[in-house]
Amino acid sequence: MEALAAALRRAKRRKPEASSEQEGGANISPLVPTTSAPESNPPSPGAGGDESHIQDPPPGAGGEEEDGVDRISLLPDAILGEVISLLPTKDAARTRILATRWRHLWRSAPLNLDGGDFRTIDVVSRILSSHRGPGRRFRFPAQLLWDSPATVDAWLRSSALDNLQEIDCFATDGLKLPPQPVSTFGFSSSLCVATFSQCHLSDDITLALQFPRLKKLALQRVIISEDSLHSIIAASPVLECLLLRRIFGCRCVRINSASLTSTGVSAAYDQTMTRLEEFIVQDAPCLKRILYLRSPRTGTGLRVSVISAPNLETLGCLSYADHSSGLALGSTIIEPCRIKGFRIINSTMPACTVKILAVFILNLSLDLIIDLMRFFPCLEKLYIQAYRGVHQNLWRRKHHNLIKCLDIRLKIVVLSNYRGIKSQVNFATFFVLNAKMLESMTFECQRVSVTDRFLAEQHQLLQLERRASRCARFYFTTKRCGHAFMHINHAHDLSKTDPFECEERGVGVCASFE
Repeated sequence: MEALAAALRRAKRRKPEASSEQEGGANISPLVPTTSAPESNPPSPGAGGDESHIQDPPPGAGGEEEDGVDRISLLPDAILGEVISLLPTKDAARTRILATRWRHLWRSAPLNLDGGDFRTIDVVSRILSSHRGPGRRFRFPAQLLWDSPATVDAWLRSSALDNLQEIDCFATDGLKLPPQPVSTFGFSSSLCVATFSQCHLSDDITLALQFPRLKKLALQRVIISEDSLHSIIAASPVLECLLLRRIFGCRCVRINSASLTSTGVSAAYDQTMTRLEEFIVQDAPCLKRILYLRSPRTGTGLRVSVISAPNLETLGCLSYADHSSGLALGSTIIEPCRIKGFRIINSTMPACTVKILAVFILNLSLDLIIDLMRFFPCLEKLYIQAYRGVHQNLWRRKHHNLIKCLDIRLKIVVLSNYRGIKSQVNFATFFVLNAKMLESMTFECQRVSVTDRFLAEQHQLLQLERRASRCARFYFTTKRCGHAFMHINHAHDLSKTDPFECEERGVGVCASFE
C-alpha cells in the first residue's frame, strides 16, 4: 500500500502521457502513467496465492530496488483488486493510468465508493452504472435521503453493489428524518458494517430482517422502536460493536447478545420525541466496553444498568454533570454528585474486571478517586478530567492506615487541566509515592505554564526522586486532547482497546522525567 501510494503521489506531479478515459464518464482527474514504486522484496507465494500465478519479471530485470522493477504489477488480479478497494475512490480510479497492466482492474475490483467525495450525484450514478465488480463499501450523506430519495433508491438497487459489505449513511447538518429506502436492506445477508443516520427505520421493514454477518452497527439520530432495535440485535448473531447516538422512538434498550464486545451510547435532548432514558445490559458475556458518548459537561441523561457482563473491562467517561442519570453495576449504584463528584452506594461487591476508567469531575478529589479504586480494585488505566482544585487532598495522616492495605495496580494515569497548584500536587504525589506498578503519569497543562522553571519546581514538589515505581515516567504536555477522553466517531472506533487514549493531540510542548 505504501509503494502504491508513493506511485500515485509521483504521478500527480508528472505530465499525463496516456489516455485519460474516465470510468463511466465520471469527472475524476486521472494521474499520469508511471511504474509503481518498487518494493524491497518480491511477494511470497504464501502471501498472494500460488507462485505460478505471479508473472515473471521482464528479461534482464534484477531483484534490487534500484533496478526499477514494478513488482506490484506482478501480483494476481485478485490481490491487486483488493489493494485498489482499500484506496479512496478517486485514487482507486486513477490507478487505471499507472500502467497498461492496471487499466482494467478498477472496473472489476471490489467497489469502495464514497459518495461524499463528489460534488454532483451524477458522478456516483455513472460509476455505479459502469462498474462490473462486486460492492465492498458504499458511503453517502444522509441528507440525500430527503433531497433525492429516488436517486438513493436507484443507487442501492444497482448491481454494482451486489454483496455489499459496508454501508455508511453518514450524518450531515439536516434536521429531517426521512424513511430509509427498502432497497437498503437488500444487502442484509452480506453486510458486515452498517451505519444509518438521520432516518426512520420502520417496523414493517426491520422486524423481518436477518443480519447473519453484521459485526458493527451504528445508529445516529435515528427513529426506531424498541421492538425493531431488539429485533435487529437478536437477528445479528455475530454483532460485536453497537453504537447508539441520540436515537429516538424508544425509552429503554435491553442488551442480550452472546457476541457483543463493545457499545457506545448517548441520549438525545429533544423533548418533543420519545428518547432513550434507560440502557440495560441483561446478558452480554463477551462485553468489554461501555462508553458514554455525550460531552461530559452535559452528561448523557441516561441510566445504565449492568446485570450481567462478566468480562467488562472499560467504562466511562463518567460525568458529575449527569445529574438525571446513574450507573448500576449489579447491586452497586454510582450516582453523580456535583460537590463530591460521585456517590457510591452499596459497594459490597467490587467490580474486579474493570481495568480502564475515565471520569469527569468538577473538583479534584483524592477521596473520591480512592473510593473508585476500592470499587474497581484492578484498575490499570485512569483518566481524570477536573476543572477545580477546591479540596486540599491531604493524605499522609488521613490515609496513613489505608496506604498499607490498599493495593494500587494503576499503570497509567492521565490528569487533565494540570496547573501545578497545591491540591493537584498533593493529589498527584499520592500516586507518585504509592503506586508501585506505575509506568507513566501524564499531566496535561496549559501551554503558557510549561517552562523550565515550572518543570524544575514540579520535579521537586512531586518528589519524583522518591517515586514508588522506579520504572515510572512522568510527562508534562501542552498537547491537550480536545475530545474529553472520547474518540468515537464511527462503529469502527468501538474496537479500540483503549478508547480514551488520545491520538489527535495538537502540536505543543512535551517534557518528561524518568
